Amino acid sequence: MTPVESLVNTRGRREFLKLIGAGTLGLALPGGFLFAQGAGKKPLRGIFPIAQTPFTASGKLDLDCLVEEVKFVDRGGVHGFVWPQMFSEWLALTEQERLQGMEAIASAGKKLKTAIVFGVQSTDLATSLKLAKHAAEVGADGIISLPPSENLTSQQMLDYYKAIGTATRLPLVVQAVGNMDIDLIMAMYKAIPAMRCLKEEAGDVLASIVQLTKLTSGNLKVMTGSHGRTLVDEMRIGSWGCMPVAAFADLYAATWDLWHQGKHKEAMDMHARTLLLLTEAGVYSGTEPFKYILFLRGVFKTYGVRKVSTPGFAAAAKAAAAGTGPDRPLDEAGKQSIKEVVDYLKPYFRP
Repeated sequence: MTPVESLVNTRGRREFLKLIGAGTLGLALPGGFLFAQGAGKKPLRGIFPIAQTPFTASGKLDLDCLVEEVKFVDRGGVHGFVWPQMFSEWLALTEQERLQGMEAIASAGKKLKTAIVFGVQSTDLATSLKLAKHAAEVGADGIISLPPSENLTSQQMLDYYKAIGTATRLPLVVQAVGNMDIDLIMAMYKAIPAMRCLKEEAGDVLASIVQLTKLTSGNLKVMTGSHGRTLVDEMRIGSWGCMPVAAFADLYAATWDLWHQGKHKEAMDMHARTLLLLTEAGVYSGTEPFKYILFLRGVFKTYGVRKVSTPGFAAAAKAAAAGTGPDRPLDEAGKQSIKEVVDYLKPYFRP
């Protein structure tokens, strides 16, 4: 058993029992809603991009640009903002940077329509609980979490998410990855009232939307990732939303809005434009091409990334580093190609 697994297996149970004893009872039945008091008030539905993390030229977290990114997303009519997850380079951030980032984002978000969701995963449960409570304190609308390790048993996963889900009254989005199958997801749904939504990246996304919607009578809302490649199919069968990158989330939001206005042809036209930019950026590895788009759009001042390797998240970190394409660094020719597509799409950008 790894240190992370041991922590979840022991401290996780103690924290869970302590939280229940401290008065977090009174929650609704599984799949229902929490008390309105202390819970996020903005709806968690639609396009909720995973934000990219800006760093200064010297490599420090750029809080000013992070706030500008929230405002940029809001100007684009995007429904939510999620930070920090894998494509936010959360593994490269210190705990203090995450706390400061939450405070800056939440402060700006109070004046915006966009819902704010904070990632609270960590390699240890105590830190995850601290981050979840801080998210509630600063006024987040929800929290999301990856599992704390890729190697936990189903019971350890359940214990972890129970602890996170009872740490606050915020709605919890569980990010399904790796071996998290339908049986485990349903066990979580039945045991964790705060679990209102699932970000499905573990199995067949389209099949999961249909199956989980049926099994929970529509009470567990399913969102997706994978850069929203199959967004049109997902909306057609009842997806609750998608978590693509922030760099051109306004295009995804336009597709979402058009579709739900009944303008299906226009929605498909918009999604085709989105996929053009995704395909071009996806030729290159990691988050840098997407940060470069934010640079081109005047949101970021730089587009550098941090290198990190964290035990327990090897596969997830590798997937994030690989991005959508092969191991091919962004070069000058790539920048020119991306810029040409961005220029072509300017009439369709919302901000």
